[in-house]
Amino acid sequence: MTQEYTLTVYTENQVGLLNKIAIIFSRRKISLNSFNSSPSEIENIYRFTIVIKETETVVKNIARQLEKNVEVFKVFYNTNDEIIWQQIALYKVPTSVIMKDVKVERLLREFGARAVVIRDDYTVFETTGQDEEVNNLLTELSKYNLIEFVKSSRIAIIKSSEGVHKKVLDMEKNDPTKKQINNEFLNHKSMIFEM
Repeated sequence: MTQEYTLTVYTENQVGLLNKIAIIFSRRKISLNSFNSSPSEIENIYRFTIVIKETETVVKNIARQLEKNVEVFKVFYNTNDEIIWQQIALYKVPTSVIMKDVKVERLLREFGARAVVIRDDYTVFETTGQDEEVNNLLTELSKYNLIEFVKSSRIAIIKSSEGVHKKVLDMEKNDPTKKQINNEFLNHKSMIFEM
């Protein structure tokens, strides 16, 4: 059964990585519902938040394929119940409509929208929420000569996970390149390598 999944991909910031990730999805003919890239809580590590609608089997395979990339540290995939997520939306409405109709002002307060820009010809409102909340306000404002609308990609935090921070610290602690290697034969070079 297909459902919405959010993939959280922790990576190095490398040129061409976005293309490698896009190829994995395009080869499987999977369209992305949302895609966001941002720095993470760890210096020099970035996170991609990708939303797709697929079966769990397909999502598991994609996660494995993504982790095969050298630049990718870890991939988590979660359903909407397993994450905390939000989007931001901007709505441009004629200022004259807001001034005339008290219903619009009540509606905006009900949805927790705040004015970002107020001009003579239009006012821009901002709200954050999930798809349903953002789309409900869009539907309501469409009745009042909505001029323009845009919403951002999803940003998400996994509820039950420690994220990748602890894993990266553990990897750094257990890095084999930092351990000193003692070779018992180095002090006996002349005896071992004589011909």
